[in-house]
Amino acid sequence: MSAPTQQERFSFQAEVVQLLDLMIHSLYSNKEIFLRELISNASDAIDRLRFAQLTEPGLDEDEEELRIHVAFDKDARTITITDNGIGMSRQEVMDNIGTIAKSGTREFFQALTGDQRKDATLIGQFGVGFYSSFIVADRVTLTTRRAGLSAEEGVRWESDGRGEYALETVERPRRGTELVLHLREGEDDLLNHHRLLTIIQKYSDHISLPIVMPQDGGDEAGEDTVVNRGSALWARPKSEIGDADYNEFYKHVAHDFADPLAHLHSKMEGTYEYTLLLFIPATAPFDLWMPEARHGVKLHVQRVFIMDDTGQLMPNYLRFVRGVIDSADLPLNVSREILQSSRVVDNIRSSAVKKVLRLLKDLAEKEPEKYARFWREFGDVLKEGVAEDFSNRDEIAKLLRFTTTKSATDEPDTSLSDYVARMKEGQDKIYYLIAPTPAAAKSSPHLEIFRKKGIEVLLLGQAIDNWLVTSLPDFEGKRLQSVAQGVSDLGAMEDEAEKEAGEKAGTELSGLIERVKKALGDKVADVRTTNRLTTSPACIVADEPDLELNLMRRMQGSGMPSRPILEINPEHPLVRRLDREGDEQRLSDWAHVLYSQSVLTLGARIEDPAEFVERLNGLLMTLADDTEADAENADADGGSGEE
Repeated sequence: MSAPTQQERFSFQAEVVQLLDLMIHSLYSNKEIFLRELISNASDAIDRLRFAQLTEPGLDEDEEELRIHVAFDKDARTITITDNGIGMSRQEVMDNIGTIAKSGTREFFQALTGDQRKDATLIGQFGVGFYSSFIVADRVTLTTRRAGLSAEEGVRWESDGRGEYALETVERPRRGTELVLHLREGEDDLLNHHRLLTIIQKYSDHISLPIVMPQDGGDEAGEDTVVNRGSALWARPKSEIGDADYNEFYKHVAHDFADPLAHLHSKMEGTYEYTLLLFIPATAPFDLWMPEARHGVKLHVQRVFIMDDTGQLMPNYLRFVRGVIDSADLPLNVSREILQSSRVVDNIRSSAVKKVLRLLKDLAEKEPEKYARFWREFGDVLKEGVAEDFSNRDEIAKLLRFTTTKSATDEPDTSLSDYVARMKEGQDKIYYLIAPTPAAAKSSPHLEIFRKKGIEVLLLGQAIDNWLVTSLPDFEGKRLQSVAQGVSDLGAMEDEAEKEAGEKAGTELSGLIERVKKALGDKVADVRTTNRLTTSPACIVADEPDLELNLMRRMQGSGMPSRPILEINPEHPLVRRLDREGDEQRLSDWAHVLYSQSVLTLGARIEDPAEFVERLNGLLMTLADDTEADAENADADGGSGEE
């Protein structure tokens, strides 16, 4: 037998120290969840072993039943959780426990709010349940050996959770992990068979592995006995499962501390047999927008965990869905390559997507408050489906929610069906406006004629919205039309008198239009009069061939269309005054100021702010000089006695 190596001490990653403090103070009121988290981790370790054994037969070290063991020692004041799963190597212990290796650490801590209840939810989503040990323990000892390594390559990790941990190599005959919690003072109520049994049956009864405890024999521990039902929850009849069972299973599979918003449980029989148990979380995971984040659905084959979904089972726009898909028609040694070309998987995916969309539809129709919560958390992700999933585009479009010019608040509360039902007589288009912020949208000059005529406009302000409107050309036969693109056309809602007035104004101001166009040069593709403005002197619109304002430029760059057109309001006093301006330099300055103001109201950036300020100040000085001169002339006229 080789002697253990000398113990080494390491410092925790700074984020771990912060997390431990947060964990202890945020979750103490619900401290019993520590056991749920540790049993869940043990279950995951056994799942990973079973999957590894499919491709690495050498990992079958013994025929021992895979199980999780929970015991306590009153004299030593310890609770021990043991599994015979895949275990960890020395490096894995350092990566998984000494540090938070999972990507998104910074985003996780930035997401913390200071609200203990909300932060506790984030802790669960982050998947760091091991640290919940320190809610009840002031010292934790972990001994582990990875399957496939020799007995001499066991590892012991120990810490009091205050900033450092000790690590040494030890002999461990069996693979798997043993976790010993040395309880804090005041936690002796946990050193009780009935107390631990109650916690396990409350939180972990659904675990599809046997959880065993020594029988309660008073001062003497009896033989081991299974204390959970040990059958996969999704395989049980729905009539035997209550909401509490579903909620606890969700927390296990999603590593979440909050109940899900909704779930679906469906068993399919026929050409292919499979079971779906899928959940909609109540809050978005912090890594929802991180490209390397894992998908939340786990594939089982005949109740054996195979792998986490990487996009084959659930499309990217439904990446927030959590749960289990269990197939009876896939081989146990299925690979990702087989999944990509499997008819069974295609069928499962198609069915799962339709059922999730139907679940969301039911939520929207029957529980609108819950759906509003869902939309706040996941609406922008669901929008991706309009472009990604053509076969389900119409169903997804019905689930979309928008803020409009008729919304009482900034909350998206209008569906496209609502909008169509409220359309004005003669209206044949669904109008929308993309702007960087809700405030910019509401104050946009592009809305002026629509407000005047009482026509509702969708107000879009997210990065995904550009992709959305270019992928959804129409809804229920009504074409989507940007109010900031192309020539303003209200169709049957514009009477003949308005059309004639617009044509007349264009003719009367043709000379001014040419002068302004010459002054602005290649800044604009064109200058024209418009009827879309009622109070503003001018605005920028995109040329008709532009597919909306380019996404990257709008959200990250200048925000200008590739072919900007300056439209001027022929009824505005400033435009009429410019038409009488005889000084070409002054007209040029006014043209540039109007253009720059229009760029700003578009929500875009002026290329040369200093030039804009210089021109504006020059015009203001000129106006001040003219006003002063007029006043002096008036005084002179009054002094001479002229009438």
